[in-house]
Amino acid sequence: MSGDMDKPLISHHLPDSNSGLTEAPPEAPRVGILGSGDFARSLATRLVASGFSVVVGSRNPKRTAGLFPSTVHVTFQAEAVSSAEIIFVAVFREYYSSLCVLSDQLAGKILVDVSNPTEQEHRQHQQSNAEYLASLFPTCTVVKAFNVISAWTLQAGPRDGNRQVPICSNQLEAKRTVSELVLAMGFSPVDMGSLVSAREVEAMPLRLLPGWKVPTLLALGLFICFYIYNFVRDVLQPYVQEGKSKFYKLPVSVVNTTLPCVAYVLLSLVYLPGVLAAALQLWRGTKYLRFPDWLDHWLQHRKQIGLLSFFCAALHALYSFCLPLRRAYRYDLVNLAVEQVLADNSYLWKEEEVWRLEIYLSLGILALGMLSLLAVTSLPSIANSLSWREFSFVQSTLGFVALVLSTLHTLTYGWARAFQESSYKFYLPPTFTLTLLLPCAIILARGLLLLPCCSRRLARIRRGWEKAGAAQFPLPEDHSFAQKTSHV
Repeated sequence: MSGDMDKPLISHHLPDSNSGLTEAPPEAPRVGILGSGDFARSLATRLVASGFSVVVGSRNPKRTAGLFPSTVHVTFQAEAVSSAEIIFVAVFREYYSSLCVLSDQLAGKILVDVSNPTEQEHRQHQQSNAEYLASLFPTCTVVKAFNVISAWTLQAGPRDGNRQVPICSNQLEAKRTVSELVLAMGFSPVDMGSLVSAREVEAMPLRLLPGWKVPTLLALGLFICFYIYNFVRDVLQPYVQEGKSKFYKLPVSVVNTTLPCVAYVLLSLVYLPGVLAAALQLWRGTKYLRFPDWLDHWLQHRKQIGLLSFFCAALHALYSFCLPLRRAYRYDLVNLAVEQVLADNSYLWKEEEVWRLEIYLSLGILALGMLSLLAVTSLPSIANSLSWREFSFVQSTLGFVALVLSTLHTLTYGWARAFQESSYKFYLPPTFTLTLLLPCAIILARGLLLLPCCSRRLARIRRGWEKAGAAQFPLPEDHSFAQKTSHV
């Protein structure tokens, strides 16, 4: 190949490249790599930096030798596999059959499959790449590993990516050997069981934010609903009833009115399932009956819903800071000044409005600060450094404080507007009154759960106490089967 197509995707001037690697000691364990692509090069770079002696098998060693560090021995495939006991297979599935000529040299060795199928290949083949490789080389031990690690992470080091490396194989000794190699490279091995799990391991890189689909659709649906509602009240109503064109509000003003509503409702939805779960346990009198599937999934998605709430709140803060920069805002100030001059009313100071806005802004800043703390502690690196009591205090107690502050922030914004006839445009209530319904109900329910009669009973249930007949496990109708059942 000539031109730009023969250049590697990853530059060989990155850290840990030729100039930064020293010659491996003669007694260093030797590892082989079949393949000369970008992943093979990054893998070789990381192995050499970890103290291993690396030999790469290529169909054209002279052409590919310059892409690898100088300490890596690039040779033909047959020579590479004969001098190493652990062989990384870094080629695509369709080229596995071309390696069958090396069956005799590979006999008894450990083959580490690092390949990943495409989505189409994953749906098309019922057999994973690792299982297919094992069927082609029955005399070898196949281990699935490193497929979730990108070439960039291998080149730059585990500090810039996920440290976990799922491993699966049918032989424990082979998994132990590869796990030691993973640890030596600075990663953390995760035992995924036998080679049957390889299909699940290969599906991991194909997932695109699996836990975010439902929360994202929920946030998008709320945004669309509130945006349409605010459009009808703030843009369509003045145009229909007064003949005023306020469509300029669509890009900024209507969006800024919608974002806090979405953030507020999403934050409420983070703490609503906890209230429902506590009420369900009190009603059942036991904790050993599982929650309904919808509630169980809701509880599992609270982290993503909370982060989306913080995202919308942060955008609301940015939009609010940018409101005075709009030209429409300047025109409104000039018009207001002209109206006051014509009305001969030069004193505009209103003590109540000043206090309201000061309290409103202060509560909003405090609520955003609490949400920022919740978002930061949701990061794995921060959460892993906290004890369970500390993490629960931040996510539960301080999170509920953030909900209370957001409620006070909204109430201060509304002040007396909920009782003004002019606020009901097209006979529709102000948006903030709609958003207050769910959070106020949650705060009231949490207050009831804190009463001694409820909190003590709930604490006993969560410590294992059950009311009489709470958890009933029906016996099978077949008495002969029941007699065979253990009574332990």
